[in-house]
Amino acid sequence: MKNGFDNEKYLKIQTERIRERIAQFGDKLYLEFGGKLFDDNHASRVLPGFAPDAKLKMLSQMADSAEIVIVISAVDIEKNKVRSDLGITYDMDVLRLREVFTSRGFLVNSVVITHYNGQSSADSYRKKLRRMGIKVYYHHTIEGYPNNVALIDSEEGFGKNDYVETSRPLVVVTAPGPGSGKMAVCLSQLYQEHKRGIKAGYAKFETFPIWNLPLKHPLNLAYEAATADLNDINMIDPFHLEAYGQTAVNYNRDIEIFPVLNSLFEGIYGENPYKSPTDMGVNMIGYCMSDEQLCCKAACDEIIRRYFGALCKLASGDLNEAEVNKISLVMKQARISVEDRKCVVAARQRQAHTGTHASAIELEDGTLISAQTSDLLGPSAALLLNATKHLAGIPHQEKLIPQWLIEPIQKTKVDYLHGHNPRLHTDEVLVALSVLSPTDENCRKALNQLPRLKGCQVHSTVMLSEVDTKTFKKLGIDLTCDPQLK
Repeated sequence: MKNGFDNEKYLKIQTERIRERIAQFGDKLYLEFGGKLFDDNHASRVLPGFAPDAKLKMLSQMADSAEIVIVISAVDIEKNKVRSDLGITYDMDVLRLREVFTSRGFLVNSVVITHYNGQSSADSYRKKLRRMGIKVYYHHTIEGYPNNVALIDSEEGFGKNDYVETSRPLVVVTAPGPGSGKMAVCLSQLYQEHKRGIKAGYAKFETFPIWNLPLKHPLNLAYEAATADLNDINMIDPFHLEAYGQTAVNYNRDIEIFPVLNSLFEGIYGENPYKSPTDMGVNMIGYCMSDEQLCCKAACDEIIRRYFGALCKLASGDLNEAEVNKISLVMKQARISVEDRKCVVAARQRQAHTGTHASAIELEDGTLISAQTSDLLGPSAALLLNATKHLAGIPHQEKLIPQWLIEPIQKTKVDYLHGHNPRLHTDEVLVALSVLSPTDENCRKALNQLPRLKGCQVHSTVMLSEVDTKTFKKLGIDLTCDPQLK
């Protein structure tokens, strides 16, 4: 796919900025990483060319002087919160992240459970981690946080939290997702380090919102859509405007917490080195777009995808209407509609024409291909066949999988596995193509086209099964569905 973001430039200037910030403080720097440190799929979707592991590659250059602390909220453990892009719970993702970081040469020996209020699920999780040899610390819920500064900055506030033992000058604080309490962990550590006579500093690496882009820029609106469940709101940073007379974009939680940070720094150093929440940041993404128009288009696509995702969750009973309404408002602010997603229009037109469920894909060159439900195949499975045939130059009327091979699979699904849907799913179609590929040149050509589907856009007029959804994710295809249950 075309790139609109210069990843190499980003790695260079972002690393320089972080080194500058480390040099600004004394014994230790707590660097909060907003967003995802690894697998930042949101950033890679809205900034075509951004590598999902770019931030980890950048930190690898400082691995010898850094260690990573992973934060997870007890509230997220309690409700089994799931990373929608990976389909795993946050508590499972903590272990996955730790394994990835360790394999890249980073020191990771601490997990902090925040928002702790005696939850039994958090206690069980701590026992599990301790059996694995992982240090686990509790940080408690503080009444009135973040507005009750006097309580927060006291022995009954941050002073009640466990002190997280660290050994290296750069401490990277990250989490499976937003709202985990990363900043509170950093600020609590500043308080605890000061009690122990250690001079520590704090900085924030928040990928979004992008501070030096307009408030209603599509990239910043896409961030609001992505965090609709947290009800985050992008705002003009009033502290930055007052201090410098310059407009900068931040978001409500950082602006709300700034008085706490200000109080802490004044207590520790006598003054705050930061005049605004924006000053705390080290984000250089806004300087690295090579094609802003392309990034704007990608961001608008992301907003629409988030809207469809929320509609489907609502149809499944997984959330209330507030999140849908929030993203709907973001779409209006971006002046876009679902019809701006071309594959949506194509899929719905195919369904209107055939009277059955349909799907459509927009390929890299803008070509639109659609498919429909048949007696043998579901719409998503048929779409994969149609798309790979087109890319391989195979005539549309050519049948890749013969009926004599499909029928025994259907019999097994219904008669032996007691399934209700005899049609082949996407993974079953790909297995069938694989079986035929050693002796069938067309099947082999079709399979070889699968990498070319990465980054393509797909829409289905019906909510797909978990199997089909996961197949599209593994292929790197961006999928949306109408909130229509089968």
